[in-house]
Amino acid sequence: MSLRVAVQMDPIDTIDINGDSSFALLLEAQARGHDIFYYLPQALSLRGTRLYAYGASLTLRDEAGNHFDQHDERTENLADLDVILMRQDPPFDMSYITATHMLEHVHPKTLVVNDPLHVRNAPEKLFVIEFSDFMPPTLITRDAAETRAFRDEHGDIIVKPLYGNGGAGVFRLSHGDENLASLVELFEMNFREPYIVQQYLPDVRQGDKRIILVDGEVAGIINRVPAEGESRSNMHVGGRPEPVEMTKRDHEICEAIGPELKRRGLIFVGIDVIGDWMTEINVTSPTGIREVKRFGGNDIAVMIWDAIEARR
Repeated sequence: MSLRVAVQMDPIDTIDINGDSSFALLLEAQARGHDIFYYLPQALSLRGTRLYAYGASLTLRDEAGNHFDQHDERTENLADLDVILMRQDPPFDMSYITATHMLEHVHPKTLVVNDPLHVRNAPEKLFVIEFSDFMPPTLITRDAAETRAFRDEHGDIIVKPLYGNGGAGVFRLSHGDENLASLVELFEMNFREPYIVQQYLPDVRQGDKRIILVDGEVAGIINRVPAEGESRSNMHVGGRPEPVEMTKRDHEICEAIGPELKRRGLIFVGIDVIGDWMTEINVTSPTGIREVKRFGGNDIAVMIWDAIEARR
């Protein structure tokens, strides 16, 4: 089966191919003989009900610094394609939300992965609340008094933007830290939406697990250990990936959320688990494919393309 595939992503010349899941997906698409059309999110246009984008075909190589060639620049009617991978990174802002609305004009005739309706309705830090039995104590607010009361109750807290990514803007505030008022002011000045406050989980020192699910089923897991002096484990900010085994609790979480992910057409999802608690469900641009394979786990790009092709 040869498919016409588009990928909507950030500039391909800036990615780190050693850890980039989009690149892994594109390499597998190329290996299967699929034609790859690449465009940036800002290249999307909607005229009436016709959705199109200006971009180019890609040829890929797994060689750092020499990983792609572009050719045959053109405008494509996206309704004529078989699959679109929506893979640009957050922030999950109005630009991102608008892109999901635009892509709905071609989905599901052109299969968009992940389903744009459910990407829009499942922000990473809000979607997890639908499975509150598996999440740590959490508050979503813009109220400074509520934030102080939450810290008084739980002692040690994490404060982070509701729609951020990659560990940016994540703060740990211990009991008695005098920066709480200033931090709340900073968030209020920079964000119109509420922010998220969670109980700090000391287990993060042992790592923040990324579990990848494909079509609702567990596909792989890695652990991300924070750098010395950091409370954040994201690899963007120096977290160290290492192999780890699934626990009974990890399986319990995945069995609870898997059917709902499948029902919503969320083919590629990464969840974050610290100790026994799920902190996020990542549906926009999950990562971890290359790290899982590097540590001897499944080739998740193969599993994702098997799931995509089963729908075509």
